[in-house]
Amino acid sequence: MADPQPLLSQLSDHTSDSHHDQQYNKKASMDELIEQTIGKFGWAQVVQAILVSLASIFDSQQAFLSVYTDAEPTWHCINNCDSSNLNICSLPADSEWTWDGIASKTIISEWGLECSTAFIRGLPASSHFMGCILGTFFVARLADSSLGRKNMLFLSCLVMSITTSITILSNNVWIYSLMRFVTGVGRASIGTCTIVLLMEKVGRKWRNLVGIMDFFFFTTGIVSLPAIAYMNRDSSWRTIYLWTSVPALVYSAFLYVFVSESPRWLLMQGRQEEAMKTLESLSTLNDIKLRMSSALYVGRKTSKVDVDDGFSSIKDLFGRRWARRRILALIFLGFGIGLTYYGMTLGIGNLGFDIYLSVVFNGMIEIFSFVVTYLVIEKWNRKSSLLIMCVASGIFSLMIILVGVERYETIKIGLELASFFGACMAYNMIMIYAIELFPTCVRNFATSMARQAITFGAVLSSILVAAGGDNKLVAYVVFGIVILCCGFFVLCLPETKGAPLFDTMDEQECHDNIDSIVV
Repeated sequence: MADPQPLLSQLSDHTSDSHHDQQYNKKASMDELIEQTIGKFGWAQVVQAILVSLASIFDSQQAFLSVYTDAEPTWHCINNCDSSNLNICSLPADSEWTWDGIASKTIISEWGLECSTAFIRGLPASSHFMGCILGTFFVARLADSSLGRKNMLFLSCLVMSITTSITILSNNVWIYSLMRFVTGVGRASIGTCTIVLLMEKVGRKWRNLVGIMDFFFFTTGIVSLPAIAYMNRDSSWRTIYLWTSVPALVYSAFLYVFVSESPRWLLMQGRQEEAMKTLESLSTLNDIKLRMSSALYVGRKTSKVDVDDGFSSIKDLFGRRWARRRILALIFLGFGIGLTYYGMTLGIGNLGFDIYLSVVFNGMIEIFSFVVTYLVIEKWNRKSSLLIMCVASGIFSLMIILVGVERYETIKIGLELASFFGACMAYNMIMIYAIELFPTCVRNFATSMARQAITFGAVLSSILVAAGGDNKLVAYVVFGIVILCCGFFVLCLPETKGAPLFDTMDEQECHDNIDSIVV
């Protein structure tokens, strides 16, 4: 009797081929290719996600370093000093009072800035955030055009770490502010390149998870600052800069060697061979299925609309009415969130609570916000979630001023943590939301615009905190009103929950038009 196995094998192979023919009978789009090849979250993607997310640790450290390096240290009376007089500027220096610890503990004590204007004392932090804003226009857009996500992230980390190291050579507040400005320009693209690179390397199902992972590493950097500052509490502020710059420099080398480029960006640039190699390194599929998916994509005309010109992102965002409306709404929304998010952290010393414990509490609240954010974005839509968090954060911030300046520190820190929690949730959501609102060809620049609107809020918040005067809680009124009003700009944006990531402006516009017709 003839062996039936060859016939069964042929039948099986024919059935399998027929199945694949039906499955891939039409040319795969870029989003379909991503879903087919790296839709599952394999170990290779986990490793890549961790390596990329590490950049957020050093990014957040530079954002909040001024909480310790630019703070006014504690002091005590000597001789016949009137301890009831809390205005240090009314006392003769070196004869009536002295700093607790070494004079070089912060820039305020080393350069005698304790009686300077709020502008001078807030200049370094504001300069840093202004550098971040300008860096968006001159640097961040290159991630969508010539450099790509990985190279832009590498260069940003490298410049940030080098300029941070050089900052320790500053001998006055003006040079120090200049170096902080250059550091801000360097780190302008880190936050956006990180989250965009993460979310472009995974399927639709895992975008929320890797976004939360990035936020977790960002907060890890914030929480590490109190530990670094406490260990060096008897040392100069320059030691803290050294502790944060050297690890960032080492990380830059690891990033360049081990992190791969975004396959979406490579395909948009027409570099299909590199893109397929990247997909192969990340994919959990066997070689046959991957080759089949790749073969169907090869030959597809890769759209390079407005990706060769470095300024194409700006022209596309503001040249189309729907894109202009989205980016402007994101800018106003981001500004309100940033003013409160950064203001709550930078102004933590104004509440009369321990500065080390306060930052730790903020970090713990932010970590808790990641868990809640993940649960919320899985079940609720983006618009209502953002609006609720902005309104809640604004209300709690306004309540701080009702408590008063001189008492109830525990209640004030509790309200601050509640407001900060709402701002953290809003911050997390807007970064994920911004990525989903725009296609690949402008995604990094659009996300950078949203993030730098947040940073612009940080610029003003640092000035507000420094200009508090006798009533250090006035800034919280401004924080509350601004985030409350700006939160309503989310109503101008479409819902994106569960939507695919598109690649060109035309694809995005076509999808939005179809959705509007259906609605």
